[in-house]
Amino acid sequence: MIIELEKRKKQRVQSIKEVLLQNPPGICSERARIYTQVYKEKEGLPKILLRAESLKSYFENMTIYLGDQDIIPGYQASKPRTAPIFPEYSWEWIYKELDRFNKRKYDRFTIDNRTKEELREILPQWKNKSLFDTISLRQTDEVKKASEIGVISWMGQAISGEGHIVVDHELALTNGFAGLIRKTRKYSSQLRLYEPEDLNKRDFYDAAEITLQAGINFSKRLSEHAGELAEKTDNNERKRELLLIKDACSRIPAQPPETFYEALLMVWFVHLIQQIETNGHSTSLGRFDQYIFPFYKKDIDSDKINRQQALEYLEHFYLKLFSVIKVRPEKHSRTQSGYPMYQNLVVGGQTIEGKDATNELSYMCLSALADVRLPEPNFYIRVHENSPEEFLMDAMHVVKLGIGMPAFVNDKVIVRSLIKRGITYQDALNYSTMGCLEVQVPGKWGYRANGKSKVSLLKILELVLNDGKDPLTGTQLKKGRGDISEIESFEQLFQEWNDHVEYYTKIHVTADNINDKYLSEMVPNAFCSVFVRDCLVRGKHINEGGAIYDMTSGALVGLPNIGNAFAALKKLVYEDKVLTGKQIKKALEDNYEGKDGTEIQKIILNRAPKYGEDIDYVDNLTKTAVQKYIDIIPDFKNMRYKMGPIGGNYYPSTVTISANVAAGMSIGATPDGRKAFEPTADGVSPFRGTGGKGLTAIIQSVCKLPTVEMTGGQLLNLRVTNSSIKTEIGLKKLLALIQTLFDMEGWHVQINCVSTKMLKDAVKHPENYKDLVVRVAGYSALFVSLDPVLQKDIIKRMEYDV
Repeated sequence: MIIELEKRKKQRVQSIKEVLLQNPPGICSERARIYTQVYKEKEGLPKILLRAESLKSYFENMTIYLGDQDIIPGYQASKPRTAPIFPEYSWEWIYKELDRFNKRKYDRFTIDNRTKEELREILPQWKNKSLFDTISLRQTDEVKKASEIGVISWMGQAISGEGHIVVDHELALTNGFAGLIRKTRKYSSQLRLYEPEDLNKRDFYDAAEITLQAGINFSKRLSEHAGELAEKTDNNERKRELLLIKDACSRIPAQPPETFYEALLMVWFVHLIQQIETNGHSTSLGRFDQYIFPFYKKDIDSDKINRQQALEYLEHFYLKLFSVIKVRPEKHSRTQSGYPMYQNLVVGGQTIEGKDATNELSYMCLSALADVRLPEPNFYIRVHENSPEEFLMDAMHVVKLGIGMPAFVNDKVIVRSLIKRGITYQDALNYSTMGCLEVQVPGKWGYRANGKSKVSLLKILELVLNDGKDPLTGTQLKKGRGDISEIESFEQLFQEWNDHVEYYTKIHVTADNINDKYLSEMVPNAFCSVFVRDCLVRGKHINEGGAIYDMTSGALVGLPNIGNAFAALKKLVYEDKVLTGKQIKKALEDNYEGKDGTEIQKIILNRAPKYGEDIDYVDNLTKTAVQKYIDIIPDFKNMRYKMGPIGGNYYPSTVTISANVAAGMSIGATPDGRKAFEPTADGVSPFRGTGGKGLTAIIQSVCKLPTVEMTGGQLLNLRVTNSSIKTEIGLKKLLALIQTLFDMEGWHVQINCVSTKMLKDAVKHPENYKDLVVRVAGYSALFVSLDPVLQKDIIKRMEYDV
């Protein structure tokens, strides 16, 4: 399956990989310095123009770095895998953590003294001027208190910015930046500035042109630098490569690409500029094998390149994606450790005519993943009933490598789910994943098809059981009907649950919309908007309603725990009367410790049915528990409602990333038998220690959930024993399992197959496992870079034979 590279070139890919892995990522102050200067000098400009001018100045003044083995040029900062700083979003946490970046237990960053001192001088200049400063003042007390007790989280987006988008790469591939500038000027020239609506468009068009020209100028600097290096080298082969870079960068991205290499370069520039424009992650590549394939086929058919050369270019492209990095606050890194950037690359699926879209490049993308074996790109395969068996078996062979990729998503359910939300049939067939596994139509959707204020369902239940009061802090935002010892029936308990879900749903939408309001006002992004239809036609950037579609998902954390908890309470307290509400209350307060607490935990764990074991009693309760949220969330509006896009509302999701770990840290013991501060369940995967009836039972339980309603995504994490998939028969069984899941309308699945023995050894001897990649949640990561709590959570997930 995996195409053999020439030995030397293959060694070069591995050599670059080793260099990238050798040291922790670094921090660069150049962007912070340049943006601060421009913001100060041109303070009076409208924000969208101010940001465009800042981007332009950064490209004119940033350090140009080209590694001695690089084939694809351009980095987001002064060195590979070095994070730029975005003080316009937030600054204070960076200032406070300057001396901790290189001391972290996870997601460590190197930072030299010169950079520290420069940032100490720059960052305080943003006091009361950053996005986070403003949002902090404007978020409601309810939002802040709900966040403090752990029901929702709102700070991530206010600190980090937008992202979560798939732009229209074909716009760049067919027009080039110069062609898009001509389009921008055409629309701008037609403005009637005496009309208020047209006058509002003027700044966007001017900013769009500035950013596109900035990208062209950046590429010219790269071209000149490559030319200078070519003159200095005595290595003829390296000289040839440098001249290739010089020639390509003299035309790309200004002009449309003509070759496979130039197409990769164009996509890289579009991607890289987005990463510099905003600090948000999950900037994704969409259906890569579809829009790049024509360039690949043309070059192969004309003998311009052979398959080995194409594969080498592709692998270098993957290495560039891995070089992209961002720095998060240490507290936030705990829930997203492993330096994830969620740069989704999707292959397979269907054409807009409903035919199989798999092509030769789909296979090659898979081969490159197998050869490079890094966490980025976040690789997905779209599966449908006519997906080629050969291609899917190739994917199984890559899964067997143990990198947690590719992950798989199901056309059968996702297309239906999108159509249900108002997406056209053809657009739904063209969907792509982004972020963890959320979906959107490439180049037609606004930022963040997922919300940031995730809702901790298990925390809500803890409040319900305590009369609405948080037992850890004493905070009470909503009065209940008494605690669990006073609630007389399961029906009364469930009504109280629904009331609390509705109350906290309103708070989490409020948090998201306040974030959105100030993101639009303070940090609008012109460059990204150019590549989202119909921003140019409408003269609106993304946050103003320029996209064709704009819907936001609310992410739910801990659903399987809720099902287990309700099953335990209903059966053991209200039906069989094995336990009383008073006993449950005392056991939870005691964290299941002491003789009585231990005995009650045993009864819950052994006598109450568990989600993930194909038991209708608990599976139906799990489904019913989420129904209130499903019913009400589409009625809530995001900030683009009635501004142009189709939608402008919310829909549900169970994509947790690794927020299940953070969520558990603010929740005491719960009636599912879980002890205080342990992680909750991951996505819709069975909670640790449950799901003991095997993979088939898990699939049965998962597929009883209202999956088609979860348009924001439904995450299923499975661990299988490596020994059970060593043979071709084992791999075929695994494929059959995935196909069965998808026939039954499961949304997604990802597989970990690294043995528990190896993971435990990696904890003890991390120096021996620098390139060990595992699936965390909707992303893969280097295992040794993860928070120890998250490492433990992964190790404790149950393993199954196929």
